[in-house]
Order: sequence, then structure tokens, then C-alpha cells
Amino acid sequence: MSDPLKAAAGFLGRINTLALWSAGIGLVLMTAFVAWQVFCRYVLNDSPSWTEPGAVMLMSWFIFLGSAVGVRENYHLGFDVLLYVLPGSGKKWLRMISDIVAFAFGVGMIWYGWQLILLTWNTTLPSLGISGAWDYAPLVGGGFLIVLFTLERIVLRLAGAPIDDILDEAPPAEVAAELDTANVKA
Repeated sequence: MSDPLKAAAGFLGRINTLALWSAGIGLVLMTAFVAWQVFCRYVLNDSPSWTEPGAVMLMSWFIFLGSAVGVRENYHLGFDVLLYVLPGSGKKWLRMISDIVAFAFGVGMIWYGWQLILLTWNTTLPSLGISGAWDYAPLVGGGFLIVLFTLERIVLRLAGAPIDDILDEAPPAEVAAELDTANVKA
């Protein structure tokens, strides 16, 4: 792999780690918001208005960030039955098609998410006091990361990097364990 590709992969790896940590922090914060809401409702008999919409917005962020991380780490949904019976060259093309479809999905997330942001920019979420556009920012952010991560996989595959080798070496029942081992070594 050439130096620019290694540098780009390293940079995207750091973005991936940042997205993963942000999603994890968002999950913890959402849990705290919901716990605070339950405590205030049932103990103090006075539920704050910001906790539910705040928790939902955090949930949107960690779902879309986590989805992007899943795409980069090859944990996203896929139909792998054909991959187990095809020769290596056929597997490469099916994985490329899968990445192209994921790329197109990410572009759609950005496009339609941006349209929703434009439609809701002048509205205000009353309980949070912020623009309604922030409800759709996670859709655009997650779509952007999915585009970056699938584009990375496509470029690496076209450059001849062995990104699919770890998936092809193991029998189907061992693929998940091999991926976990590969992620620990990387």
C-alpha cells in the first residue's frame, strides 16, 4: 500500500475511533438523561421537559455514528450466503457491489438529510430551544462518515490492498472471531 493510502487509512482510523467513542458517550449520556427523567417523574413528581427530546437526539447521533463505524469495520448488514460458495474473484466483486450500494445509501442520507435540515432550519424545538434542524444533523453526519468509509474500502480494494483476505481465509462460523482478532492486532 502506498504512503498516501496508509496516511489516509490512519486518518480515517482516528475518525472511526472518535466516532465510536462519541457514540459510546452519547449512549451513556442518553441513559443518564432517561434515568434523570424517571427519577424526576416518580420521585420528585416534576419531570424536566428537555430530557426526552435530548435523549432522542443523542440516540440519533449514536445510532448513525455507530452505523458508520460498523461500515468501516465490516460489521454492517449483508447477505453473505453467496460469498461462501464463490471463488475469490467473485467474492471481491460482490463485496465491491456491497460497498457501492452502501456508498450510494450514504449519499442518499446526506442529500435527504440536508433537505430536511433546510426545511426545519427556521423551526425551534421548544423544550431544547434549538433549531429543529439539529434533529436531522445526525443523518447527514452519519451519511458523511459512511461515504468516507465506503470510499476508503473501494479505493483500497482497487489499489490491490488485501482488505478482504481475512474474511476469505476463515470458514463462515469463524469469520466474526477472525475479524475481532484482526481489529485487536491493527
